[in-house]
Amino acid sequence: MGELLSVNVGQPAPIGTRKGQPVGSAIRKRPVDGRVRVEGVNVAGDRQADWRVHGGPDKAVYAYAREDGDWWARELEREIPAGELFGENLTTRGIDCTNAVIGERWRIGTTLLEVCQPRIPCFKLGLRFDDPKMLKRFAQASRPGAYLRIVEEGEIGAGDAIAVEQRPDHDVTIRLVADALLLDETLLKRTLNAPALPESLRGWIEQRAE
Repeated sequence: MGELLSVNVGQPAPIGTRKGQPVGSAIRKRPVDGRVRVEGVNVAGDRQADWRVHGGPDKAVYAYAREDGDWWARELEREIPAGELFGENLTTRGIDCTNAVIGERWRIGTTLLEVCQPRIPCFKLGLRFDDPKMLKRFAQASRPGAYLRIVEEGEIGAGDAIAVEQRPDHDVTIRLVADALLLDETLLKRTLNAPALPESLRGWIEQRAE
């Protein structure tokens, strides 16, 4: 049993420049008070700047563990406030986002969410940390956080318990998929053992694994 420490939302805003052009992102999120509606493909009040690569049913909600945030705080010698830098919608405690199994289902408040893929960072993470090496560091740390799809819409709020209601019997975890995509392509075929892996990602992996 884990705990939801905060629900974080954000709107697209400038975060820096790339090749002389301004870059917008909703990666900077802030905790909100009270109960928050989770429906459609989003948390109420949250938006994405580029729908081509962010958001959608298989990236509806992003969860990151406070334990991983604390690890980064020590590693980078800086504060890691909830939602501010990694852009997670859910800051959790006591639930292992890294070793969650693809297809695992979490009951939070009146919602039911399903773990479906890791976060694969883009250059905007480097902009947010003002460190172009952050993408490589993030990959090597194997602490990617978990994207969740919405199975049952409802409301959530800080302090809610996080209960794992269902866990598939395969061994394909968030960490395994992230490592296969970013660090070790020999792991790619193993990731295909997860039926709940998003179809778009599965197709890419099948082609790459060949």
